[in-house]
Amino acid sequence: MNKYFAILVVGFVAVAALIGGLFGRLPARTSAEAGVTAERITADYLEGIDVIDQSYAGKVDHEKITDMSMQGMLWTLDPHSSFFTRDEFRKLDEEQSSQFYGIGVSILQHRDGVYVQSVVPNTPADKAGLRYGDRFISVEGKDAKDWTSSELSKNVRGERGTSVKVKIDRVGTPAPLDFEIVRGGVPLPSIRNFFMLPDGIGYVGLTGGFQQTTGEELSIAIADLKKHGMKSLILDLRGNPGGILDQAIAVVSKFVPGGQTVVSVKGSKTGPARELRATGGSVEECPLVVMINSGSASASEIVAGAIQDYDRGLIVGSDSFGKGLVQHVYRLPYGTGLTLTTARYYTPFGRSLQRDYSSGSIYDYYTHGEDQPGVSADVKPKPAGSPVTAANGRILYGGRGIEPDVVIPPQTPAPARGRIGEAAFFFVRQLVAGKVAGLENFKVDKQNFKQTLTSNEFGINDRVFEAFRSFAAAVKENGLTAENINGQTAYAKMRLREEIATANYSTEAGVQVLLESDPQILKAIESMAQAAKLVDTAGITRG
Repeated sequence: MNKYFAILVVGFVAVAALIGGLFGRLPARTSAEAGVTAERITADYLEGIDVIDQSYAGKVDHEKITDMSMQGMLWTLDPHSSFFTRDEFRKLDEEQSSQFYGIGVSILQHRDGVYVQSVVPNTPADKAGLRYGDRFISVEGKDAKDWTSSELSKNVRGERGTSVKVKIDRVGTPAPLDFEIVRGGVPLPSIRNFFMLPDGIGYVGLTGGFQQTTGEELSIAIADLKKHGMKSLILDLRGNPGGILDQAIAVVSKFVPGGQTVVSVKGSKTGPARELRATGGSVEECPLVVMINSGSASASEIVAGAIQDYDRGLIVGSDSFGKGLVQHVYRLPYGTGLTLTTARYYTPFGRSLQRDYSSGSIYDYYTHGEDQPGVSADVKPKPAGSPVTAANGRILYGGRGIEPDVVIPPQTPAPARGRIGEAAFFFVRQLVAGKVAGLENFKVDKQNFKQTLTSNEFGINDRVFEAFRSFAAAVKENGLTAENINGQTAYAKMRLREEIATANYSTEAGVQVLLESDPQILKAIESMAQAAKLVDTAGITRG
């Protein structure tokens, strides 16, 4: 991208802004009366660029200037109208297609670098022989020891069929290992794991966004859980940032009868809202708990809002993000693009999903600054719009995203627990390499790729725990003592089991260990009896 692309983009935006074909926000009289024309906007921008070119003391990056100009302009409209660089726009396409091109590893940044947590089966990384605990030293000759996870990910992704050279540090190997890996397709599913909890409760972690395969993935997960005796369901939308609208409708359609409104979409122009309805077909009749938190946005809130309006299920967790603005994707020249807000989402009973963004900074908006500790509840936005009454008589308000029926705030991580988690990874890295004396039987040569655990797998016995405690207390970087660890014995054992499950099976199996003791999950299980009472209210007939 160069200076001439900047001219093209600004000209495109200027013309679109004036004729209303793109933004639809500037009244015609503003342009006419103030003398603002597309030519004037372009000329002003180019004059500014010329001054920079002639007078700036450093090197001018026209691409970066244009990117930031576009982003700043769009953010004057709302927080969700955004410009995407070529790399960002390609990533957006990949996420919506449920696949990207790379090597196929789950990675995590630890205190001294980025490590492989797990490899994805049948991907280039699996075939090349990468494994749990491998530390990236370099990628394509570039030192990676101080990179973040996002930097590492960006550098190993690329065009399908191209190769990438990585240097790896592995426990038990005296010298670094060199790999040249040919990039290929890597699945990016919406549902990261599903498994059975006690008392016939199925769990589905729909945490990976709403993509082209989301509805199909949910059908497969539910069918599998039914084979294992599922009688009720927890649908976990925590941290799900949203995605494709049609897939949100497909998810709701599995729980409410066909023809019922799932969401209404209303643009800024006058005219009736467009109602999008459940598609019909077989409807699941089981009691349902939907879990949300501040990371649940957009399509996640559409699902939770419809389920709550119809009293089809119980919403458990903490307040959702509050994104009810509809973006249309526009492709720009040279592989860039933008998303522009063109409408708003409303729940079936008319609640706006959008949180107020008229005051405060972009940072406060995205970090829920009004919800931070020490901020008075009096300064939080008041419920917006007219109240609506759900099927069982509950009064619900819009303007704040989705507020749970059962509130259970997420745990605040204690510093000691963070240090124990780090120590558990470094200990298990040695353990599964066969380097812990007396515990060589824990060595793992290759992942099994199972996604679920049975209740008695990888229990932490006294020998393993004692070895961990000695290891953790002896390594200064861990910042732990035997007394610290003894005070967190149950947590330490859980984290050890999580890491061992990940090393033997998969990231999904490791996450299962954490979820089984997650306070919000435990509350969801406890609330299932209350959810069961809503099934009849919602008009679902159980056999």
